[in-house]
Amino acid sequence: MNKLLNNHDYKNWLIELKSNIQQSQIKAALAVNSQLIQLYWDLGRQITEKQETAKWGSGFIEQLSKDLRVEFPDMKGFSKDNLLRVKKFYLYYSQHFTKVAQLVPLLEDSIQQQSVTKLDHVVLDNLPLLFQIPWGHHVLIMQKIKDVSEAIFYVKETIKNNWSRAVLVHQIESNLYERQGKAVSNFQNTLPKPKSDLTNQLLKDPYNFDFLTMTENYNERDLEKSLTQYITDFLLELGAGFAFVGKQYQINLGDKEYFIDLLFYHLTLRCYVVIELKVVEFNPEFAGKLNFYLNVIDAQLKHESDKPTIGLIICKTKDNIEAEYALKGIEKPIGISEYELNKILPEELKSSLPSIEEIENELRKMSEDSSEFPFVV
Repeated sequence: MNKLLNNHDYKNWLIELKSNIQQSQIKAALAVNSQLIQLYWDLGRQITEKQETAKWGSGFIEQLSKDLRVEFPDMKGFSKDNLLRVKKFYLYYSQHFTKVAQLVPLLEDSIQQQSVTKLDHVVLDNLPLLFQIPWGHHVLIMQKIKDVSEAIFYVKETIKNNWSRAVLVHQIESNLYERQGKAVSNFQNTLPKPKSDLTNQLLKDPYNFDFLTMTENYNERDLEKSLTQYITDFLLELGAGFAFVGKQYQINLGDKEYFIDLLFYHLTLRCYVVIELKVVEFNPEFAGKLNFYLNVIDAQLKHESDKPTIGLIICKTKDNIEAEYALKGIEKPIGISEYELNKILPEELKSSLPSIEEIENELRKMSEDSSEFPFVV
């Protein structure tokens, strides 16, 4: 047996086999979840209809809970409270059929012609996005979100980014729905469709840096170093697909050296992303400087298979009209956003925070242990 464990072919086959089994387990879990959410949808529909037509009285749901738990003692989800949530789940979406229809994949014309009263069955038959997230996520969304369009946004983002419940809570509480795609940009004029729309949706305004604790009178270098110290939180705020390349990234032009605040690579867009941090109000000159950096990156770093480099200025405040005028005539794709930072400590507490040297040492350790693109969300 030991000889077999040392056999190269056997070990490779075993690794592949384990991976296949794990993928099968994941698929099975997803299938079970989908069936469960479908069950809840249909149960919610029937409870709603029976309460409207059967006239069984106010104790109907409580009695139903007792009967179902007797019949299915090993199955959770039939408590009175959860049956009420199941009913709410159905009503939450079914009262907005036109919005629920957005969840359904492209349907045949014959199905599209069905009446609105049958649309809930169309939803079930086509296994929409609604059935692809866990019940706990649905309960959370219903608790925190009133608008169905906003709820659908978080359902889609949960599926796309594979969010845990904790991450979903964070994104809702940081008001991602209102911030996503709100940056001032020139993407419509500098990028082809649909990439311009996709890129615009990746940017937020404002960015939420509440995971940082800064002292009064912090500068751009302090902000930059803190963001790279808490790189996992920063990547989560940036969104899926960003890979961290480096801070104060050096580029050379002739005998001159220039340093980019933060350089990323986006794995979906297949392009570099240059981020410049400004702890002051936006100044039109910032756009010119960033445009210069984008030209150099495209000339020196961009691979022939990469898409054009994108720039993002994150500043303390901005005047949107001024920002729009600053981007007119610039051929490189640039976005401009603000950031929010609420945790400000008095200067006298600065000594209790990590020093610049300590942060740099940690980043150096991270760099030594990493590959080209070590941090990916």
